[in-house]
Amino acid sequence: MSRQRVIIMGAAGRDFHNFNTFFRQNESYEVVAFTATQIPDIEGRQYPSELCGPMYPKGIPIYAESDLPELIRKHEIDVVVFSYSDVSHETVMHKASLVQAAGADFWFLGPKSTQIKSTRPVFSICAVRTGCGKSQTTRRVCSILQSKGKKVVAIRHPMPYGNLVEQRVQRFATLEDLDRHKCTIEEREEYEPHIMSGIIVYAGVDYADILREAEKEADVVVWDGGNNDIPFYFSDCNIVVIDPHRAGHELKYHPGETNLRLADVIVVNKIDSADYAAIQEVEANAARFAPKATLIEAASPLFVDDPSIIRDKRVLVIEDGPTLTHGEMTYGAGIVAARKFGAREIVDPRPYTVGSITETFKKYPGIGTLLPAMGYGSQQIKDLQKTINNFDGDAVVIATPIDLRRLVKFKVPATRVRYELQEIGQPTLVEIIDTYLKKV
Repeated sequence: MSRQRVIIMGAAGRDFHNFNTFFRQNESYEVVAFTATQIPDIEGRQYPSELCGPMYPKGIPIYAESDLPELIRKHEIDVVVFSYSDVSHETVMHKASLVQAAGADFWFLGPKSTQIKSTRPVFSICAVRTGCGKSQTTRRVCSILQSKGKKVVAIRHPMPYGNLVEQRVQRFATLEDLDRHKCTIEEREEYEPHIMSGIIVYAGVDYADILREAEKEADVVVWDGGNNDIPFYFSDCNIVVIDPHRAGHELKYHPGETNLRLADVIVVNKIDSADYAAIQEVEANAARFAPKATLIEAASPLFVDDPSIIRDKRVLVIEDGPTLTHGEMTYGAGIVAARKFGAREIVDPRPYTVGSITETFKKYPGIGTLLPAMGYGSQQIKDLQKTINNFDGDAVVIATPIDLRRLVKFKVPATRVRYELQEIGQPTLVEIIDTYLKKV
C-alpha cells in the first residue's frame, strides 16, 4: 500500500509538533512539505533532517502558504493538515475550500493524536484568542504553586524562528540565556517575566524531548500556551481565559472554541473594564459549551511606572505585536493608560514606520494608532527602533510584557504599563489549584 502524501500548513509551531508526534515515524504517510504564514520570513527554510528522523534523510522544505494550490497539484498531495492557530472559523473553511478544489483532503489533528503524557502534574493555561490575558494568568498560577513549595517549570508554546536544530530543546534560567539563544522580542516577552520570578522556562521544537528534560527538575509543569492553541500535553487542570472585550469570539475562532469546550476552569478576565452585557454573553457561552467547567471572574488592573511621563504629552503607544496582528485587538494596556493618565494626544505611528514595520501595517490595516512591538529577527528589531526614533512627540508608553528599553534605545522619555491578574470573589485560583493538587 502506497503512503499518502501530506502537506502540513503551519506557522513554525503547531505544524512541527504535529509532524513530530503523528507523522515522523508513521509509515502510512509521507510529509512532502510544510507551508508557513503569520510570522515574517519563516518560509524558504528546511525542517532539518536532524529533527525529521530516518524516514526523511533530506529534511522537509518549508514554502509560503501562497504556494499551496500549486504544491498540491505538482506533488499529487493526498492530505493537507491545518496546523496553526487564532484564525476565524470562516478563514479556516476558506482554506479548506482552496485545498479541496486543488484535489486534496483537509484534516485537523486533535488532542488524542498529538498530546504527550507527563510523569508530573500538568496545569495548562490557554485562551480563546490571543491577548485575553493568558500570560498574567500563567504568572498567577506559577506564583500560587511556588507559594505551596512546588518547584515549577514552565514550558512555553513554540516560537522557533531561528536555527531549528539548535532550538530543539531550549532552557532559560537567566536573562543571559535569552541573549545566548538570540531570542526575538516575541520570545523575550514570554520568557523574561517567568525568569524574573524564579521560574525556569523550556521551549523549542521537539516537545517530547523538552518535557523529558523539564521533568528532571520539576514538581509541577505549567503549560504556557501560545495564541489560542490547545495544549501539547495531557493536562490535569486545563485553565482557559476568555476576553469579554471580544465577546462572541470564543465561538468564532479556531482552535479557541476547542479550548473552551476542553476547559476545566474558565477565567473571565478584564471584568473591570468590559461592558456588563459582554461579560454576561461570554459567561452564558461558557455555561452552554463548557457546563462542567468552574468559572472564575478576574480583573486586570493597570500598573504604570511613572504616570507623569504621560500626562498632557503627545505619546506613542507600543503594544504586544501578536495581540494586535492576528489577535486583532485594536487597543490594550497602553491605550487605556494613555487615556486614564491624561495624554494630550495618542500619535499615529504610521507616518514614522520603516521597512518590515510598514509592511506589518499593510498586512494588518486594522491595527490603528498604536505600534506593534514586532521583533521576529534582528532586522525587524532595527526597523522597530528606527520607527520609534522617527517619532517626534514627547514620550513613549511601553505596554509590552518586557521593558523594550533593554533592546531599543529611546530618544524621548518612556514609561512601562503592565497588567496583573486579580480574581474577583470566589472561587479563586488558589482554591482551584488546591483541589487539583490533591487529585494528582
